[in-house]
Amino acid sequence: MSYRGHIEDGVVVLDDDVQLPNGTAVNVEPVIPVLTEPVEDEIPTLYDRLKPFVGAVQGLPPDLAKNHDHYLHGAAKLS
Repeated sequence: MSYRGHIEDGVVVLDDDVQLPNGTAVNVEPVIPVLTEPVEDEIPTLYDRLKPFVGAVQGLPPDLAKNHDHYLHGAAKLS
């Protein structure tokens, strides 16, 4: 059997008039409210967060994306 309740000053208070004996073991599980709006609208995407930096660096090689291992680590260039 389960009962609904809420927390008041750090103590679980049952909503119904339920009398449980002292020492009764219980499980307490928080009820997470259902959001009415999608979470995606609240959290910006990685692109949105980094958008101000796109194109900020000038003078890079045009093949940097393809050959970044060459420029960073000295690997052979890809054709």
